[in-house]
Parts: sequence; C-alpha cells; structure tokens
Amino acid sequence: RREYEIIASDGTRKWVLELGQGIFNDQGDVEALEGIIFDISGRKAIEQKLKHTSEHDRLTGLYNNEYLINVLDQDTEGEPPAARAVVSVNLTSIHALTAQYGLRYSLDLINAIAVTLETHCTKDRMLFSTYENSFIFYVKSYETINVLEDFCRAISDTLKSVLAAEGIAYGIGVYVIDNAKRLDAEQILKNLMMISEIAMSNQDRGLQTHYFDESIERQIHRDLQLRNELDNVCAENHDGGLFLQFQPIFDLPTNRICGFEALARLRSDTLGLVPPLEFIPMAEKTKLIHPIGDKVMLQALRFLKELEFQGFPDICMTINVSVLQLLQGGFCTSLFEKLQRLDISPDRIGLELTESIFASDYLEINRTLAILKNAGMHIAIDDFGTGYSSLAREWELNVDCLKIDKSFVQNLMDFPPEKSIISDIISMAHRFDHYVVAEGVEYESQRDLLKQWGCDKIQGYLISRPLDPEGAIKLLKEQG
Repeated sequence: RREYEIIASDGTRKWVLELGQGIFNDQGDVEALEGIIFDISGRKAIEQKLKHTSEHDRLTGLYNNEYLINVLDQDTEGEPPAARAVVSVNLTSIHALTAQYGLRYSLDLINAIAVTLETHCTKDRMLFSTYENSFIFYVKSYETINVLEDFCRAISDTLKSVLAAEGIAYGIGVYVIDNAKRLDAEQILKNLMMISEIAMSNQDRGLQTHYFDESIERQIHRDLQLRNELDNVCAENHDGGLFLQFQPIFDLPTNRICGFEALARLRSDTLGLVPPLEFIPMAEKTKLIHPIGDKVMLQALRFLKELEFQGFPDICMTINVSVLQLLQGGFCTSLFEKLQRLDISPDRIGLELTESIFASDYLEINRTLAILKNAGMHIAIDDFGTGYSSLAREWELNVDCLKIDKSFVQNLMDFPPEKSIISDIISMAHRFDHYVVAEGVEYESQRDLLKQWGCDKIQGYLISRPLDPEGAIKLLKEQG
C-alpha cells in the first residue's frame, strides 16, 4: 500500500494510491507485483486543505500557534541549535481601534503588520500569528545576544513606522531558550507570554523590549503564591493572613486622638509580611478586592465597636476604599447593612479614596459618594497633590476632607517654611468647607507649623506608628 504523486501524460500532477501484492517465483523471491492504482487527487486536495487550515492563521496566512508548538517540540526532542529564542510582538492595544473604528479596520491593520513583519523572516527566523493580536518570531539560530538585540530593535522600528499614525502601543517580549532545561513548547510559550505582558504594561516608560530572566521567574512565582494567599483570604470561614493595624489621627485644636485609620496588612507563612503596595494592586487586578474589601471593612467596624465597649464611643474610624469597590453595584447597601447590624452611626465612619478617582468613572463615583456623604460619612481624598487631582476638581466631588501627602510634610525639614505650599492648600480647602489632615508628621517643628497654618488633624510617627488593636486601646487609655 503506497500513496505517491505522478505526472500524467497530459502533464498534470496527480496523487494515486497503489494497492498491490507480490508474485513469487519458485525460489520465494518477488518477481512482479499485481494490483490496482486509484486516482486519489480529490481526497488528497481536501486533506491538504485541512492540513493548511489547521497549521495557518486564516487572516494573515502565517503559520499558527499549533504549528509553532510542533516545531518547538521537534527541535527540543532532537539536537537543538546552540542558540534559540522566541520573540513576541504584543499588540493588544489594537482593541481600542476596534471600539473606535470597527472590527474590519483593526483586522486590516493586523494584516498590514503581518506583511511588514514578514520582511524580517529568514531561513533562521520564522514568523507565526499566534494569539489574538499577537505575533511570534522563532529565531532558530543566532550568533550573539547583540545580534538578537539588533533584531528586536529592527522589529521595533518597523512597528513604529506602521503604528505611529494610529497611536497604538506595543510590547516586545523575548525568551531565550535554555537548551539545558529541555522545556516543552507549552512552558516556553507560557514564559514568553508573561514577559510579553510585562513589556506591554511598561511601554509607557519607553521600554518596548523586555527579556525573561531569573528575576522575572521569581516574581512570577511570588505572584502565584500571593494569588493563592489572597484566595485563602477570600475563603468564607476565615480571613487567612489578613489583619488590620490602626494609625491614630490627632486633632490639633483639642490636642487629642480623635480617630484611627485602618491599615490592611497581610501575613503569609511562605511570603512573610506582604506590603500593602504589593497585595492591594494584585487584589484589584484579580478582582479579589471586592471580597477582601468587605473583610477589611468588617474588621474595622468590629474594632470600632470594641472601642465603644472599652469606653471610647466618640472615636471615629477611617477606612481606605478602592475605586473598584465604589463602582461595584450594591456597595452602599452592603455598607449600610453592616453599620445597622453592628449599631454604628455613619458619622463615625470616614472613607479614603486615592487620587485615581479622578481618572475613573468620575460621575458614577460622585453619585455614590453623594449617597455616603448624605448619610453622614466623611469622605477624604488621600495623598492629595501627588497624582491626578486639582483643587478645582476636588471642589466638584462630594468629599469633605483632604489628606496632604507626607512628601509635602517631609519637605518642611529641607526647605524654608515660606516656600511650602501646604499653607495655601489648607487655606483653599477651608474655603471649600473641607477639613485637612496632614500625613507623615514626625517632628514637633512640623506639627507646630501645621497648627500655625490652621491644619485640622495630623498623622505620623510623632503621634504613633500603626498599632495592633491592643496597642491602640492602650494608647487611648493612656491619653485618658
């Protein structure tokens, strides 16, 4: 049984299937074959079409992800070249063009990019159209890392020429294949996609090309561990390693502690104490901020109730809230239910929002803030002056407090007081009927200046570091 291609008498090429059996002589040797030959050109054409479809991207005509996996696995199983790499071109930001101009427009652009990138193909460089809005070069052999870097720069220059008019960003991720590790294609491409995403997220810093290395691998492993820890926190029956510390808020006119800011902390058996600047962004990225935010809120309210039992019914509690939480339907209803269940007055609650509120769904958030403020809660803009905010926009928001970022307060130790803008911020905030809290106060001289300028409240190590619940209660009792 054998399939092969022939050239017919009229010059056309045909595929045939030959079925035959041997005719043996008296000595047992084959002296002839007899059988039949079928024309299978039609079937073979269908098979080749199906094979082409399974191995190629329909839009660009380039080899697809499945074909790349096969090529990588074959090279890994055999004797691979000395130096290999895969280079990913991440173009996910093209989604913005689809929303603006339609799908056909973005597909035509993808096709044009494919044609342009193909000019960089050689016998040692294959181009694949893999995931949505993503291309991968498989560099089967290169002499030095400098040659690979030059190749990536050439790709970047090509993309700039095509995408400049569109205002579309891109990222280039590079994974140098370590032949000693003998990783399969799936793992190689997984690592490549990770570094490609990092390149895309950092493109606004002017670094389009990123290389996968051990530090990236360690960070990916840590991120995975952290994700598991956050999943554990979100379990129904416990809070995992999530706990709160409380930093006192000191009222300057009365010279007394008037409240606490609840600060979320995460302790892990594998990662140790994880800083909020690490686990809060991860919680927002994975959408786990909603259940975690609920648990932070409940812990803070329960401690506020404990302060009431301890004889401090007038102490207030300030809680940080993510913009994502505010945009979640039912946030206000859920918070009011917690307050009612614990019998806590809304006017003892303050909510702090970062300045990212100014870059989000401003109108929707402002409507939510109006509901909370009308219920009696205090609404503060945290780290004021370091990001998107302005006093003009702050005036439009339903807030009643500004928290001056600690960087302004720290500058009081390095520059003459008359050069500080803190007094101007306090003065203008008071004109809006807002009170002001200054963060990061560490020295008596800073407190004296802030009090002189009319600042209402302060936080910082001068008053106390963040405290566990027992330490916070002890501090209040010492105050009397």
